[in-house]
Amino acid sequence: MHITTSAKRQVMAHQELTRFITTHPTSQTLAAQAAPHWLFGVPLHWMNDWSTPFALQVVSAQGAQLTDADGQSYVDFCLGDTGAMFGHAPPAVVAAVQREVAQGCTTMLSGEDVAWVGAELARRFGLPVWQSALSASDANRFLLRWVRAATGRKKLLVFNGCYHGTVDDVFVDLVDGQPRQRDSLLGQVHDLTAHTVVIEFNDLPALEAALKGGDIACVLAEPVMTNIGMVLPQPGFWEAAQALIHQHGTLLVLDETHTFSSGPGGYAQANGLQPDALVFGKPIAGGLPCAVYGMSAELAARATQAKRDAPAGHSGIGTTLTANRLTMAAMRATLAEVATPAAFEQMISLCGQLADGLRACITRHQLPWCVTQVGARCEFQFGSTPPQNGTQAEAMFDPELEHLIHLALLNRGVLITPFHNMLLCSPATTAADVARMLAAFDEVLTQLAP
Repeated sequence: MHITTSAKRQVMAHQELTRFITTHPTSQTLAAQAAPHWLFGVPLHWMNDWSTPFALQVVSAQGAQLTDADGQSYVDFCLGDTGAMFGHAPPAVVAAVQREVAQGCTTMLSGEDVAWVGAELARRFGLPVWQSALSASDANRFLLRWVRAATGRKKLLVFNGCYHGTVDDVFVDLVDGQPRQRDSLLGQVHDLTAHTVVIEFNDLPALEAALKGGDIACVLAEPVMTNIGMVLPQPGFWEAAQALIHQHGTLLVLDETHTFSSGPGGYAQANGLQPDALVFGKPIAGGLPCAVYGMSAELAARATQAKRDAPAGHSGIGTTLTANRLTMAAMRATLAEVATPAAFEQMISLCGQLADGLRACITRHQLPWCVTQVGARCEFQFGSTPPQNGTQAEAMFDPELEHLIHLALLNRGVLITPFHNMLLCSPATTAADVARMLAAFDEVLTQLAP
């Protein structure tokens, strides 16, 4: 059975929009009040990327539940697009932040949590030397600077369709097999293709050919692509890729901002990968603005030497708010009491139930869709088999259908990520929450594919 026609989609979309407007008068009023003073009416323009006709106004978030300004509650499977992967307002993080805010938020000085956090990062993720940042975007940006300084090489290799935050260098795609700066990148005046090489994920011959020139400083990658829709590595890909990367004197930097969902030590630890550097963002401090990046002993030594050899002056690597007291305390609480092995076991188990339920529902409605899972994260995609690279994943996109499904789910009390069809389970997510999501999904598909 195929999905309903475009005309029927439009009828359903009108019904869902009307339902949302009718049931959210307070959100509509608050959105109108904010509109004159914020670009696009919101403090972050991404807040307009949801499928709603005006920005949903949230008054509280606890565990896996949201409550909006109209008093309606939602099961949250978006979780701040991973920022709240361990649930909203974990009690241990709340207590740590409440305690620390009275001691002063930021001093640009070290404190008592620093030694513990550093040792735990090294133990958990397998790299000995770390630095802090305020976001994964900054962590990726800073690492690129250190890697280029340490290697003396200028070029970066990324995979087609990647996303590593707002790092300009990575916004290069393959278009008809040729690298091209992404059209959506506003305000960039430099030719990014001069220093950014892009190939397809899972393409070992292309990787080998790109590395042969000996001028690529690092490969920057998510171990599983997640922002173009999930793309899993093919069996043996990373083992072979690591060998090629190191053979040609290039470094491997893994961005685990999303793949931290794989387990307490992230995807690399769970799957035996040995990167030269790692990035963890969003959830590492329970949702506070924070990220960390780790280096191997060899890379750390080379980076340290490069800094010592450089002229005196500002390096451009870091910000004065980095590693402030609040984020360090929150990171310690998250790592010690929230992101525990038991929590991951529960999250991943529930996500398995969710993924199986989505597959059963899709099969019941005879739709040619697939479901992919990475730890506590899963996603349904509009293709019969999981994609193997960014081009295939992008070909599965149907923005009109995505927005309709997201809005219909929202109207039934379920929130999923607005940018694609990703769902995430937190330690606070329950079997009842999963059941509510599956019931809503089934109801929506019944209307879409009667």
